Amino acid sequence: MSDQKSLKPLIGLTALGALAVAIGIWVGVSFKPKQEVRLPANTELGSAVAKLEEVLDNVEREYVDKTDLTKLSEATISTMLQQLDPHSTYLTAKELATSNVELQGELEGIGIEFRMLNNTVYVIAPISGGPSEKAGIKAGDKIVKVDDQPFASQKLKPIEVVEKLRGPKGTKVKLTIQRNNPDMLLDFMVKRARIPIDSVDVSYMIDRQVGYIKVRHFTPHTFKEFKTAFHTLQKQGMKKLLLDLRDNPGGYMDMAIQMADHVLDQGQLIVYTKGKKSKYSSKYHAKGKDKFANCPIIVLINEGSASASEIVAGALQDNDRALIVGRRSFGKGLVQVPTQLKDGAQLRLTVARYYTPSGRFIQKTYKDGTEDYHMDLINRYDQGEYFRVDNIQFDETLKYQTSKGRTVYGGGGIMPDYFVPLELHPTPTYLDQLITHHILQEYALEYVDRHRESMAAMNQEKYSAEFEVNELMLKKIVSQAEKAGIAYDGPSFRADKSRVKRLLKAYIARSLWGERGFYPIYHQEDQEFQKALQLFDEAEALLQEPMSQK
Repeated sequence: MSDQKSLKPLIGLTALGALAVAIGIWVGVSFKPKQEVRLPANTELGSAVAKLEEVLDNVEREYVDKTDLTKLSEATISTMLQQLDPHSTYLTAKELATSNVELQGELEGIGIEFRMLNNTVYVIAPISGGPSEKAGIKAGDKIVKVDDQPFASQKLKPIEVVEKLRGPKGTKVKLTIQRNNPDMLLDFMVKRARIPIDSVDVSYMIDRQVGYIKVRHFTPHTFKEFKTAFHTLQKQGMKKLLLDLRDNPGGYMDMAIQMADHVLDQGQLIVYTKGKKSKYSSKYHAKGKDKFANCPIIVLINEGSASASEIVAGALQDNDRALIVGRRSFGKGLVQVPTQLKDGAQLRLTVARYYTPSGRFIQKTYKDGTEDYHMDLINRYDQGEYFRVDNIQFDETLKYQTSKGRTVYGGGGIMPDYFVPLELHPTPTYLDQLITHHILQEYALEYVDRHRESMAAMNQEKYSAEFEVNELMLKKIVSQAEKAGIAYDGPSFRADKSRVKRLLKAYIARSLWGERGFYPIYHQEDQEFQKALQLFDEAEALLQEPMSQK
């Protein structure tokens, strides 16, 4: 790649690919329409149904080759829904099973977090208390065979890895592991079980007063996890909250409502919906049962924050309850409800729009078609929006006021109160290439594998305070990069040396303690995180200072 402009969108495409699936998750779980079998109610509908049936009948009888009518009808349905909006979707039974895993907040499988590096499955961490941990699987292990079949260097896609490792509760799978000695393989029999998927990635005290909670997505268990983390931090002395919703693609609407309710005053509007049918039009107000007094809150968002996460950010911004920091959110303001079809497939149809308390409709336009819609985040990058706030065009006809008279805008997402740009380089840095080629991540796993005994003797607090990435480790990073075809760039490497050391230390910590080990170290290099910590006086002033109405 020749320039940073081509690099950054590619880095985002991995997240964007997952986002494109997750973004279609309905936020309208509160709506539970009664399943009905209905005949065409009007002449136009009846005529359309008859035409489709006539076409399929002709294809089946006359087409020169053998046809799969089920596949053809599913393609027809998908194409038809694309004409409505980008979020009305049709999922086959198989697609639904995959889609529902994170949405439901649990799965049945072996219980590991993994990464594909150089066509090899590395165990990042076994899930605590899960079947793999009980069987003896450790962070850094390489899965080289599954049920005696080769699993390494097979050029498997991540979804193919998942399909081979997941399975019904109670079934067993044999894993052949490479650990330490490449010539010695270890066999483990793992009995699959039901595995919870946490939606709260991590929570910890940044200092004596500021607590941090990162929410990955909104599942049926999110509010319970959030509330547990929230009150645990309060017991540890939390007086201020930094809530991280970056790259959170959304999920269940009622979980977002409960989260906002937890910190808003009684009677404050959280969100409202409008649909063609009255059953899809509702207003949701805070009950104010368990509010966070007048303690300041900052919410981090970015272009990957969508749907339910935008409901939370919009509710707290419009009620002047929190300061929003980061970059403009995704912009999804449509509500879908699921309808189960007889063959196990599912229709997710947009039935309503939602609005923030000030009246903002934050859905970005899709008038130019689905393809252009899904290119929006890359278009934002190309237009420079990620780097300069004045590159964002506001529609003056979509101007609204918060409860204290601050100006906010509708259309195309939630704009933060404080914009934090991406760091722009004219060309990809050496560090960029180390990250995108997984050099640091892979070395961290191998380092933990080679130093299991010494690392096991070190607790997280001691590691954070005393462990240092030394020059020998950096030389090995450079050597590994050269083997991967990355030419050494001395000036660039020296300029980013402290960041390389910090990131490597964070990746090693992740292999040892999961996300709770990774984030406290990683956040020291996180620009948006560091900016937010400087703004708590502003967040506190937002709660205390009356503002004149405009």
